Amino acid sequence: MNFFKKSMISVVFAMGLGAFSTQANAACGSISIAEMDWASAEMFAHIDKVILENGYGCEVELVPGATMPTATSMMEKGEPDVAPELWINAVRTALDAATAEGRLHYAAEVFSDTGEEGWWIPQYIADANPSIQTVEDALNRPDLFPHPEGDGAAIYTCPSGWNCQLSTNNLFRAFGGESKGFRIVDPGSGGALAGAIGEAYEKGEGWFGYYWAPTAILGKYPMKKLSFDVPHDNDEWNNCTSQEDCADPQKNSWVVSSVYTVVTDNFKQKAGIGMDYIVKRALPNKTINALLAWKDDNQATGEDAAMHFLSNYSEWHDWVDGSARAKVESAL
Repeated sequence: MNFFKKSMISVVFAMGLGAFSTQANAACGSISIAEMDWASAEMFAHIDKVILENGYGCEVELVPGATMPTATSMMEKGEPDVAPELWINAVRTALDAATAEGRLHYAAEVFSDTGEEGWWIPQYIADANPSIQTVEDALNRPDLFPHPEGDGAAIYTCPSGWNCQLSTNNLFRAFGGESKGFRIVDPGSGGALAGAIGEAYEKGEGWFGYYWAPTAILGKYPMKKLSFDVPHDNDEWNNCTSQEDCADPQKNSWVVSSVYTVVTDNFKQKAGIGMDYIVKRALPNKTINALLAWKDDNQATGEDAAMHFLSNYSEWHDWVDGSARAKVESAL
């Protein structure tokens, strides 16, 4: 009789736990996540989908996204629920207002050492010339960075239409690049810019110009980011460095790129402990570079890269509780 009572109590207790778990999962409900149109953000969207669905019982829909349309939609319509990788500098003022009102929330700074933009040289050039630490140092060595057309030295900028082209052109003028024998090279596309770095590496030649991280290229080809060796002046950046009509650009350092996961208040309220995962989810650029290089080498999708990460890296174990980890691992 006592055994029967104990058995029944165990069954009821287990059923209670199951009901509690079901209620917790049901509370999460349907979640929409922006699958942004670049490699790292695409990967993070699929990582979030796998973990939130399998670890926390959410029903996740991935929707197409891009920086400005996604930020605007989240601010005005409260959807999608999650932007896994939002480069916020371009919309910081409006986003800050939305977060102050409680409509949106900044979660993890998804790149634990921030996004990186600036001017780079190949690591092998830096190793062979340790005196080159700054932009000025590189500009004083035009002999190391030959122009592809064989006339003078080259500094590579962004393709037309990218805001970083304006900033690079203005900084080129501020640092007197032309007077030091350099000419700007517009690669024509992001792929051609990456290709120029790859070609320089294959030939062991010098290369100097704009790039950013995390990216697959910096996962394949080690590069050294140079210091502009002046304090960052945000007013100068906003009013001149980044503007097309900057008449008299001054020396400046590249603005620090703030990259956050942004969520709606609706997500924060209904995702439960899934929100605890989102606020912890961050990776260093070195890891992301390696993952993107793997993705590129294997012609893989964002979903493939997410599964590769979850199956072969352990960083995500610290983002989730033990129960969620077990569920995710059983689903891999």
